[in-house]
Amino acid sequence: MEKSLTHVNASGESRMVDVSEKKVSFRQASAKAVVLFPLNVLAQLKKDNCQVKKGAILEVARIAGIQGAKMTPSIIPLCHPLMLSGVEVDFSFEDDQLHIVSKVKCMGQTGVEMEALTAASTAALTVYDMCKALSHDIVISQILLLSKSGGKDDYHV
Repeated sequence: MEKSLTHVNASGESRMVDVSEKKVSFRQASAKAVVLFPLNVLAQLKKDNCQVKKGAILEVARIAGIQGAKMTPSIIPLCHPLMLSGVEVDFSFEDDQLHIVSKVKCMGQTGVEMEALTAASTAALTVYDMCKALSHDIVISQILLLSKSGGKDDYHV
């Protein structure tokens, strides 16, 4: 089966995919973003328990990620507004990296991959914003979909 782009019509014009004929089903997706810190910044963050003058970095980033998932249709033009039933954003440090993993769930006619990717990305951007006073050498990388299920095709890294 040959795959094709779904957000363009036969004339090549942009369109929002019509999901009205799809059955409502449980959809979930998870995504990841990685933030790489210079070693001196990472040492300072760990010493200060991830607190900066702007607040608790990881808690502010968690709330930003949740809000990002909820706002996805406002910033990604062809995404459908979805009634999300759950959004989680978790953090783990590995060497000089902060791994951010988001999980998004809903009952709907289309998947939540973009919401999961937006949650992870928004959390990573918030970490950068809160830490940029320490260094501009912080790098956001590896934003990727880890899994999706509940639609026509499941996907797992």
